[in-house]
Amino acid sequence: MQETTSREKVLKKIRNALISKKENPFSSLDFESSVYQPFADSLDVTFALEFTKVSGKFIYCENDTELKGNLVSLIGENKWEHVFCLDSEIKNILDKAGISFSSDDADFNKMQVGITRCEYLIARLGSIMISSKQTSGRRLNVFPESHIVIAQTSQIVSDLKDALNNIKEKYNNNLPSLVSVITGPSRTADIEKTLVMGAHGPKELYVFLVDQE
Repeated sequence: MQETTSREKVLKKIRNALISKKENPFSSLDFESSVYQPFADSLDVTFALEFTKVSGKFIYCENDTELKGNLVSLIGENKWEHVFCLDSEIKNILDKAGISFSSDDADFNKMQVGITRCEYLIARLGSIMISSKQTSGRRLNVFPESHIVIAQTSQIVSDLKDALNNIKEKYNNNLPSLVSVITGPSRTADIEKTLVMGAHGPKELYVFLVDQE
């Protein structure tokens, strides 16, 4: 009974506070301006710096030709034999580069590296925004040991709020059932404070940024 009475007292205070609103005692404070410092570099450079800080691997490509060459080099260096991709545009790039890949569900469990696109790159956080509306769906962002994201410079935004606003504008009233932000490879230090990479997803994360200019 005492607990109920105490709860009612707290709720009553909250209701009274909401009803009798007071003027802001700190009228000189600016609540509208951004709390962040201006960018010291361009958005692509800022993203690359922040992305590598969280153990991401960034590869800049001047054009599609350089993208294909860099993909061939990376896949060859890592001796990846099981490349998986569902995106039709990326499939076309892989075909032109002579890279063998699969999009068959029967080969999904054998995958060593998954290649996808993304919704946006968030410069300030060095993060990648993905959604379930993409052709790759949900699985390719979490299942493979290595994840390659191919993005274009037009997909870089300054902050998280910009990416969210763009998602709302892009999909209007048909928002994806999942919108997620990836910041670096999967990791955890829950067990004995030892850092383990790839605990809940890929342990290697690559971004190939293609310049559209």
